Amino acid sequence: MPAPSMGRLSLHPTPRLARYLIPALAVLHGNPLPALQLAALSCTGGRRASIRRFLSTRVPFALSPWRLVVFTAPPMLLSLIRLVAIVLFFVWRVRHPYADGMWLWWISMVGDLWFGVTWLLNQVAKLNPVKRVPNLALLEQQFDLPDGNSNLPCLDVFINTVDPINEPMIYTMNSIISILAADYPVDKHACYLSDDGGSIIHYDGLLETAKFAALWVPFCRKHSIEPRAPESYFSLNTRPYTGNAPQDFVNDRRHMCREYDEFKERLDALFTLIPKRSDVYNHAAAKEGAKATWMADGTQWPGTWIDPAENHKKGQHVGIVKVMLKHPSYEPELGLGASTNSPLDFSAVDVRLPMLVYISREKSPSCDHQKKAGAMNVQLRVSALLTNAPFIINFDGDHYVNNSKAFRAGICFMLDRREGDNTAFVQFPQRFDDVDPTDRYCNHNRVFFDATLLGLNGIQGPSYVGTGCMFRRVALYGVDPPRWRPDDVKIVDSSTKFGSSASFISSILPAADQERSIMSPPALEESVMADLAHVMTCAYEDGTEWGSDVGWVYNIATEDVVTGFRLHRNGWRSMYCRMEPDAFAGTAPINLTERLYQILRWSGGSLEMFFSRNCPLLAGRRLHPMQRIAYANMTAYPVSSVFLVFYLLFPVIWIFRGQFYIQKPFPTYVLYLVIVIALTELIGMVEIKWAGLTLLDWIRNEQFYIIGATAVYPTAVFHIVLKLFGLKGVSFKLTAKQVASSTSDKFAELYAVQWAPMLIPTMVVIAVNVCAIGASIGKAIVGGWSLMQMADAGLGLVFNAWILVLIYPFALGMIGRWSKRPYILFILFVIAFILIALVDIAIQAMRSGFVRFHFKSSGGATFPTSWGL
Repeated sequence: MPAPSMGRLSLHPTPRLARYLIPALAVLHGNPLPALQLAALSCTGGRRASIRRFLSTRVPFALSPWRLVVFTAPPMLLSLIRLVAIVLFFVWRVRHPYADGMWLWWISMVGDLWFGVTWLLNQVAKLNPVKRVPNLALLEQQFDLPDGNSNLPCLDVFINTVDPINEPMIYTMNSIISILAADYPVDKHACYLSDDGGSIIHYDGLLETAKFAALWVPFCRKHSIEPRAPESYFSLNTRPYTGNAPQDFVNDRRHMCREYDEFKERLDALFTLIPKRSDVYNHAAAKEGAKATWMADGTQWPGTWIDPAENHKKGQHVGIVKVMLKHPSYEPELGLGASTNSPLDFSAVDVRLPMLVYISREKSPSCDHQKKAGAMNVQLRVSALLTNAPFIINFDGDHYVNNSKAFRAGICFMLDRREGDNTAFVQFPQRFDDVDPTDRYCNHNRVFFDATLLGLNGIQGPSYVGTGCMFRRVALYGVDPPRWRPDDVKIVDSSTKFGSSASFISSILPAADQERSIMSPPALEESVMADLAHVMTCAYEDGTEWGSDVGWVYNIATEDVVTGFRLHRNGWRSMYCRMEPDAFAGTAPINLTERLYQILRWSGGSLEMFFSRNCPLLAGRRLHPMQRIAYANMTAYPVSSVFLVFYLLFPVIWIFRGQFYIQKPFPTYVLYLVIVIALTELIGMVEIKWAGLTLLDWIRNEQFYIIGATAVYPTAVFHIVLKLFGLKGVSFKLTAKQVASSTSDKFAELYAVQWAPMLIPTMVVIAVNVCAIGASIGKAIVGGWSLMQMADAGLGLVFNAWILVLIYPFALGMIGRWSKRPYILFILFVIAFILIALVDIAIQAMRSGFVRFHFKSSGGATFPTSWGL
């Protein structure tokens, strides 16, 4: 989300300034977005229009032809000029193979070639950025009926969670509440929670959530509440009122705030209530052996017990399907008026709730359960037997619906008369709450979500980034898009492809009908429950194409990107949808180590993808050529770290050896660098304006790319080397979710230091560049320099200082709670410079027997002038 390339896999497709200052020809890296073409949508999105058509289409903003030209021309022109400068620079280097160490010159040239190729690949994917805007008013006009009903298609919503401790349950339940309260026909969408840990905490939490939702959802409808996740809503200071009952709002809000506080207390109490309840039932049963975990109705919990036992522990339990809220009626049901017991007046509000289902698939120690991908494939089959909506949207457990009309926005693109039938998924950008105000570790990743995805949107569509994505169900089944599907082809061509469930296979054809607007779940009779249990078994997928050509893809760390790639490879396209307010929001890891673990999983998975059957270079003709290039760049980007680390550690040579040039003549070399860096800065400023970003977004993106390139990407490269030699590779740790904390210590995790071996390379880079600055100060004091030597040394110091600026967030993370006062880090750096300078002076004194402190116009000590620039 997202190589230097195209995905969230590398945070930022192409850090610009950092790559020009670090490698000798890192100038070949850049990230222009040359041409802006906005395509306005009818109710459903659609293909990009010509400029003339765009200007005649109603959109939320207007551009005159002249303003559009000004908006488009500068990036194109600057990119062309920079390309010419890069080519001249590279030719000049080839014609002047002069350096103090030719072996280093050759290494730098290979690195430059790699940087140049990846830069060119990166530009291809951004030649035609497109922004599409859903027309929700037209959607309502065409599909909503005067009597309050709607002809919108059905929608299934998937949520995934595993552990109520590592993934705080309050986040998961807020996500469910926001889905139940979404502005979508209540009888046309259903919510499925997949609890992969089989925990009774989640089940009882859902019971409490259903009770609270019976009050919260009508409250949201009555007063047009936004956002509809209570935790987020009550954290807002003020919000303009847009409902129809302002006279009741203050009292209703006060009452709901109390109800929500009590709801949270009941959720917290479950961790003590369930063990106590189980002890009572176990004491009454008076049976020896393992202590069972009991449900409130007096039956034993079929999933994981508090005291693990055979067939009742993590990784070993039966499948569970529980319908928490049944499918509502098709006619509105008005609530009750205010009374002594309930001061809320819902007499004019529809109080129906969408269907809510709890799922925990069967687990066995003898099976590989394929983590999140396996859980979602079970959700896919279970939902097919119950509601079988033609469209699906998936969330992580910590994401919620921030804009109640988000589902309608996604449906706009799916129902588009021009491209909707061939659209497999609609990807929304990820947004995050509770990130520190300065976004120290680039969690928002705005450069990728607000710029790079628009570039892909003009080709075959954005990549799938794991959450906040709406799918066409039959596309996940491996069915070809209409443009590539003959009229006489059978959608279901092989029973072994989908497994042995006749009920599931018979559901595939109805799922292809995107206009089906009636959701009619079957009665949960014994035969239906048997079918549900069958599709949840561990052995169901044996001998089928689940996990390869059907459903979410298995055996890779980045199952999301590979699943989206498979759909693109089959000829489907995708759409990017950004709306205001943001459609969805969630939490992000604000701890440095957890953030790096997240990037490690993405980068390692991207390389696995490149060296697998899903390599973009091996895809067939249905994959657009430019999309193929984008995916190739996305999956190979960690390799760049090999050359970046080489340049970052290059000062070690001159510290011990003295004067050392990697390229001669040095003045010409610097001139080329200045030209290309200036062009890079200009293009970066244009991109910031174009994508609506801030300067801080751009700086953070640059900084964390270098942090990732030193701390994470080398490990990812090591991982794939091990895999290629048939070894196990590196184990990827799942990212721990941010734990809710008190207001007084909201960002406590930001200041926590968690040690991990992958922190060592970046710490070495910091030490090398600090030593370089300190040693230069020592040499300047001891030896006399000419003006030229001082100028050359100054350029070297700029390089070292800039590296420290780029790694500054990492250094803050390493000093823990001291980072609350960033000036402390500056003081530590100054002390380190002084100490190293003194050590350098002492070393020179021991070598020469004395030390002369002087400066003169020429002569004196020789100081290195080429430190890897």
